[in-house]
Amino acid sequence: MLIDTFGRVATDLRVSLTDRCNLRCTYCMPEEGLQWLAKPDLLTDDEIVRLITIAVTRLGVDEVRFTGGEPLLRPGLVGIVQRCAALTPRPRMSLTTNGIGLARTATALRDAGLDRVNVSLDTLRPDVFRTLTRRDRHHDVLAGLEAARAAGLTPVKVNAVLMPGLNQDEAPDLLAWAVEAGYELRFIEQMPLDAQHGWKRDGMITAGDILTSLRTRFDLTPEGQGERGSAPAERWLVDGGPARVGVIASVTRPFCRACDRTRLTADGQVRTCLFAQEESDLRGALRSGAPDEEIARRWRQAMWGKKAGSGLDDPSFLQPDRPMSAIGG
Repeated sequence: MLIDTFGRVATDLRVSLTDRCNLRCTYCMPEEGLQWLAKPDLLTDDEIVRLITIAVTRLGVDEVRFTGGEPLLRPGLVGIVQRCAALTPRPRMSLTTNGIGLARTATALRDAGLDRVNVSLDTLRPDVFRTLTRRDRHHDVLAGLEAARAAGLTPVKVNAVLMPGLNQDEAPDLLAWAVEAGYELRFIEQMPLDAQHGWKRDGMITAGDILTSLRTRFDLTPEGQGERGSAPAERWLVDGGPARVGVIASVTRPFCRACDRTRLTADGQVRTCLFAQEESDLRGALRSGAPDEEIARRWRQAMWGKKAGSGLDDPSFLQPDRPMSAIGG
């Protein structure tokens, strides 16, 4: 069990498979990209599967989310999913992706055992997408979403970040589109995840702003608190349901008290929080021949030291030194 001093138990593992990405989203990384991890520093497929196996069979993890960078860039992704699907107990498995390449891999991922996907899409306008991501790939994301739905990787969730001066007026249009297409839309407050440290609290689009905008066109009924559990998104029924929309208010309404996540970076470090300044090395233990129980002990020790909160609600919060692509969203 991965328990901390505040009594929270981590059962949800986020695994970053790579720090690389084929987009250059303005809220994540600079246009020229980043200093990527050297290949020897990355966990191998076997090392990833071994760590997930330890987490599932010894530490009580029952849900695994594959992230990046962009996880579809990992050549061994399908094989990793297939091997993890064979574990007993079998964890629920999902993927967070920008959707590029999903059109050609969705069926293979489903056949390997993936349960569902989260796809990032911040705008319905190709020109705004190009400005936000510095790439002309809007059509590829839409094709990936359609392929995921057709493959049965449901519910297909769409994650959207609203940025001042770019797409801040699109919340109602995004929701109308998602409801019609059968996707579950979740808005995420912009977080300080950019390597160039351009994030500013003043002027950000808050959860309150998003809900105010949505209510100009839709009737939103809060979902019961019991339905949320440890999920980060507060959810509302849209026009009485069954469609739902979620808002992840990481900055203005942190959900740290119910957090059940543990994170594994692409280079084999345990992170107790996306915004943690400290990491605990498991790659070194793996490569030095440590047995599974020793690795499990180190993981438990790392999670025991998890802090009460992320610190995002503190106006003096300092951004983490490592960019999101190296940590996993």
